[in-house]
Amino acid sequence: MSGSNDHIGGEARRYGTATIGEAVARLREGGLVAVPTETVYGLAADSTDAAAVAEIYRAKGRPDFNPLIVHVPDLAAASKLGQFNQLAVRFAEVLWPGPLTLVVPKAEHCPVAAAVTAGLDTIALRAPAHPVMRELLDASGLYLAAPSANRSGAISPTTADHVASSLGSAAPLILDGGPCEQGIESTIVAIDGNDFRILRPGPVTPAQLAAIAGKPAVATISGKIEAPGQLMSHYAPAKPVRLDAPTARSDEYHIGFGPVAGTMNLSAGGDLAEAASRLFAALHDADASEKAKIAVAPVSDSGIGLALNDRLRRAASPK
Repeated sequence: MSGSNDHIGGEARRYGTATIGEAVARLREGGLVAVPTETVYGLAADSTDAAAVAEIYRAKGRPDFNPLIVHVPDLAAASKLGQFNQLAVRFAEVLWPGPLTLVVPKAEHCPVAAAVTAGLDTIALRAPAHPVMRELLDASGLYLAAPSANRSGAISPTTADHVASSLGSAAPLILDGGPCEQGIESTIVAIDGNDFRILRPGPVTPAQLAAIAGKPAVATISGKIEAPGQLMSHYAPAKPVRLDAPTARSDEYHIGFGPVAGTMNLSAGGDLAEAASRLFAALHDADASEKAKIAVAPVSDSGIGLALNDRLRRAASPK
């Protein structure tokens, strides 16, 4: 699919085979649109339309106890949906737009459909940085619920082709913005008064968050689903995955890192950000290969490596 977005002869800006105008019309009719963000592609719907939100769950085969992230253009819009205390405002002012999702108490008259928050009294909110998603938010005027555009629990999509392969006709309109820059889902942070908890590691590291808050994160509550991506088996290929493998067996596709070359290498120079941007594409390639299993080289747990290893552990968990 083409990622071209040029204006030609005054025509509407086109992303792949679709335009923003076509996407807006579909969303306002209660339909779904796959759209790129800086993290992964999302499957977007009007978060205030219960029937449209139900289509997301249906398309993904997603458990109804797993809440959705609502995407907004800025803090002002987010404040209409959730309650932002001083700490939440500080995080948003420094890190939005960007790959940070904040889980805050719902606003008193929050208009989102009940299924979006999965019965919780909190809501997950993010202001994305990707220009295509931002254009869609501005043009539609909607608050967009948008989990990753793939079957629930499967490998997250970082290209339009990944979306088409995973969802097929369940995502009939895809805005193709090319490969995602970050390639790994947003960091999710729950605000608990003056404290914060990291519910899902991601591109924003614990050290960055601690520097902004003036204190480290407190321990999260284990076993409680409060945000997307907390299911133990998640981001999973169809094939078995073996971690911390410096060498591969004959029946394994080897995902390398640093000096471990592998069948393909996430980053020959050991760059964790580069590795994060290539992780899901590598898992897609491995799953499509002729090898029966997948092995992954050891990856450092420092910085964004924490998020990388979180995704890998969930990918390797028993199905």
